[in-house]
Amino acid sequence: MKTENFGSIKRRAIIYAIIISTVMILAGRLFQMQILNRIEYDKKATDNSIKSLELQPLRGVFYDRNYKVLVSNNPAYTLRITPAYYDTSLNRIIEAVIGTEPGFVKNLLQKNRIYSKFLPVKIRRGVDFKVIAWFEENSEHLPGVDYIIEMQRFYPAGVIASHTFGYTKEISPEQLAKEKEFYKPGDYVGHNGIEKTYEKLICGTKGYSYVLVDSRQRRIGQYLDGRDDVLPKKGNDLVLSIEASTQKVAEEEFKGKRGALVAIEPSSGEILAMVSAPDYDLNRFSYFTPKTFLDSIYSDPFTPLFNRATMSVHPPGSTFKMLSALAALDMGIITPSYTITCGGGFTFGRFFKCHGNHGTVNVLTAIEKSCNSFFYRLIYKIGIDKWKEYATRFGFGNITGVDLTEEVPGLIPDENYYVKRYGENWPRSIMASLGIGQGEVSVTPLQLAQYASLIANDGKSKTPHVVRGYIDDKTEDLVPFTYKEINTGVSKYALDIVKEGMFLVVNGHGTATHIRLPDISICGKTGTAQNPHGKDHAWFIGFAPYENPKIAIAVLVENVGFGGTHAAPIAKKVIQAYMNSFKKDDKTFKDEIAVMKIN
Repeated sequence: MKTENFGSIKRRAIIYAIIISTVMILAGRLFQMQILNRIEYDKKATDNSIKSLELQPLRGVFYDRNYKVLVSNNPAYTLRITPAYYDTSLNRIIEAVIGTEPGFVKNLLQKNRIYSKFLPVKIRRGVDFKVIAWFEENSEHLPGVDYIIEMQRFYPAGVIASHTFGYTKEISPEQLAKEKEFYKPGDYVGHNGIEKTYEKLICGTKGYSYVLVDSRQRRIGQYLDGRDDVLPKKGNDLVLSIEASTQKVAEEEFKGKRGALVAIEPSSGEILAMVSAPDYDLNRFSYFTPKTFLDSIYSDPFTPLFNRATMSVHPPGSTFKMLSALAALDMGIITPSYTITCGGGFTFGRFFKCHGNHGTVNVLTAIEKSCNSFFYRLIYKIGIDKWKEYATRFGFGNITGVDLTEEVPGLIPDENYYVKRYGENWPRSIMASLGIGQGEVSVTPLQLAQYASLIANDGKSKTPHVVRGYIDDKTEDLVPFTYKEINTGVSKYALDIVKEGMFLVVNGHGTATHIRLPDISICGKTGTAQNPHGKDHAWFIGFAPYENPKIAIAVLVENVGFGGTHAAPIAKKVIQAYMNSFKKDDKTFKDEIAVMKIN
């Protein structure tokens, strides 16, 4: 009997112990949840009803050198889908309403599956207000669909300088992986041109707004009346070196043509105008860009997205004759009194033809009349490696360092180049063509414009650039950027002789007398780049005025023939436009702001 009582008591004790332990554990857990973790659980409960919205900053405005607005911002609606709350059976309805092809929404959502399903996916930018109104009216039946107001690029001066300005584009997965601390999926970033080069300066800083939402993530109010909101900070405004009226004239002159133009202020390296033709409409890239449009522009045989000003390379033709003249004069190989007799050509292994029979010519008349015979001979006196050295001094064979994202160096061959190509016994007759800017030598329009500016400004300038600086948002003053000084080291003696020869090309009996102006002394040189695949390309380089030059220029027109006929008249119009721009009142940024406030 005692044994049974003892066993019964023992069992009850064990049961009581289990019950007491369980109660203590539950009580301890309850204590932890109610007391110790109260703050944490309160925060989680709050997070379920508060939503953080990114506020996109305004991108910086672009002004021309006279503070005329070139690129600004306009508000636009952006439609978004948050995958966590979205019903994919709505895909076809949304595609029909926004006017995209079937499968568009599905593909876009799949593309963004690598990111959080709570992160909104931007479906369409630049959505019409009527479409937004439809979504607003039907929001009860469209879970996970909302819209925000963003800023898209606007071009109040018209669509000009598209390759220079560049455009914005949704950030790529590759770039996002590198800069995920700064950007998020769906952000738009500079894709090329100034928009890309100065992205970090002009993109601004995001802000945040906290709103109250219901269980379906619909906005029901502002959290704490917006006291915790962080306003976005606008990006810096840029002042460009472009002169808008000159740029417009240059663009007009290239309507229906293919080619490029670069105009530079010789003393500063500031680019006054830059054209690449054909160009493209920047407005088509500032919001939703249909696939059909992208397919057509990417497959266009005339490559409108290609920046010919900095990327196209061609032989410079006779515009390169001044380089040989400068080298020979600077080295003391020739003097202004040195002459040759042009009998219609030059023989070195074979006969190299001149386009005329010029008789006795010196360096001035050789430049004026563009005598091939003179420069065929001259390059042999200089030597190929010395010739390349002088070409390098003027920036050829290397990128200029312009503040744009795309540029190629071109090619200046030397002895090593020909040894690698032909062997030690390479034919020296090849050099004759180099003397007149033909053969393997290749340059960009930007390089030729820099070359013209260096000749105009006594062999000195600064790295070519399209941005002068940014506007200080507090003082509204221009904060100028600094650019590298360039010094060719070529004597003023040599440069003055060559400049006189270029003056005679237009104002003497040269190949561009038809662009002579009564009030502006233009100096220049025509050139024709031989093209084995079709009609030759036309070149003209020059500067004006002769004394104290304000503008240097290079013009390329593809597949049209002679430079004097097709390129020189364009240069004349652009030079006139820029010189006329000085007649306008000089304004500062503060002046422009004052006018805006009055109006």
